Amino acid sequence: MSQRNKSTHDSDTLDGKVVLITGAAHRIGATTARLLHAAGANIVLHYRSSRKAAQALQKELNVLRDNSVVLVQADLLDTDKLTALVREAQGAWGRLDVLINNASTFYPTEIGKVAEKEWHDLIGSNLKAPFFLAQAAAPHLVKARGCIVNIVDIHADRPLKGYPVYSIAKAGLVMLTRALAGELGPHVRVNAVAPGAILWPEHDMDEVTKQRIVSRTFLKRQGDPSDIAKAVLFLIRDAGYMSGQVITVDGGRSLNS
Repeated sequence: MSQRNKSTHDSDTLDGKVVLITGAAHRIGATTARLLHAAGANIVLHYRSSRKAAQALQKELNVLRDNSVVLVQADLLDTDKLTALVREAQGAWGRLDVLINNASTFYPTEIGKVAEKEWHDLIGSNLKAPFFLAQAAAPHLVKARGCIVNIVDIHADRPLKGYPVYSIAKAGLVMLTRALAGELGPHVRVNAVAPGAILWPEHDMDEVTKQRIVSRTFLKRQGDPSDIAKAVLFLIRDAGYMSGQVITVDGGRSLNS
């Protein structure tokens, strides 16, 4: 494999670059891992409890290119362990070029019934962990002239009814994206992708609600995880003069009020 020393934003290839993706065993994280791996990147695949799914994805990708995917396990709510997680990721191939903060917790929180545990869980996974991971990764990313991509949400701008804490957390992640772009520039770019109706929540959602959501998109269809993965790839590989920006991938839904 070609080990290139050019910076992420000066190269049209991901060959030899190392990408840490949190929450990468399933859904958008797994799809992104597959696409970036196909583009030549070595993947550090983080999981919390989905060990079997993570191992299966690792095996799948290592068959395609030997010794190109490693696993790291951590509970992102355990802030004291995040520096060690980044150290382990960097140690796999002796470098770290990209951090993708993809891991997220999502569930409703009804006002009047929100407990501190739910606040810590949603803020912790969606905002606190990305900050401390970015802080730990920053020296390595500066050295690599790398980048950070945060997976935010269209509801960071327009809150989702019934999900106030989640919406607050994602709004914070958008500001974190902008703040870190200033703090880590000029050597590290920081951007975000905001998905719309890409995958339905893992908890129950009735068909009427799904159809109502899809009907509010300009494209009148649900998106696909690959739509998000392609936006992430663009931000890593092709967007050398972009930082502090959010790319919205929602079929136009956020414009259709």
